[in-house]
Amino acid sequence: MANINLLPWRQALRKERQNEFYGVIAAVVIAAGAIVYFVNGFYEDAQQNQNRRNSFIQNETKVLDAKIEEIRELRDTRKKLIERMELIQALQGNRPVIVRVFDEMARSVPEDLYFTSVTIKGLDVTIKGVAKSNNRVAALMRNFDQSEWFADPALIRVQSKSEGVNEFEVTMKRVQPKAAEE
Repeated sequence: MANINLLPWRQALRKERQNEFYGVIAAVVIAAGAIVYFVNGFYEDAQQNQNRRNSFIQNETKVLDAKIEEIRELRDTRKKLIERMELIQALQGNRPVIVRVFDEMARSVPEDLYFTSVTIKGLDVTIKGVAKSNNRVAALMRNFDQSEWFADPALIRVQSKSEGVNEFEVTMKRVQPKAAEE
């Protein structure tokens, strides 16, 4: 006898293919969603990692800037200390010179002559005083001229104030004697 299939086989085949199609679409959507999720997660992790690196670099930059500023301050302090040391050394080196200059002035003063003012600015020395006669002032000038510690004495003025009293002003250069330099 003949087999007759009364079931609608075309509809069953179509339904089966449609179910396979929906299954494939669902699998593709799930796979695409998973890919988007993982790619998105990868880029978010990369961005967070880069942000952490940037913040680390900024913090380290701040630390280094503070150290650089501290180094600048230390250099300034060092420079000031060196300047002070040089000044102190210069003062220490000139201390015996001033004593010797005043000693030489005291030796050069003849009798009946008195200093009223002694001004030393750098190497220039200005002396004001009172003498009983012009001869005393001349003797003072000769003594300064013969001194190793003074050079180029010049008489600025001599003025007679009263009987036997003459005011005078002398300028000269302070020099370092050759024997003291050696």
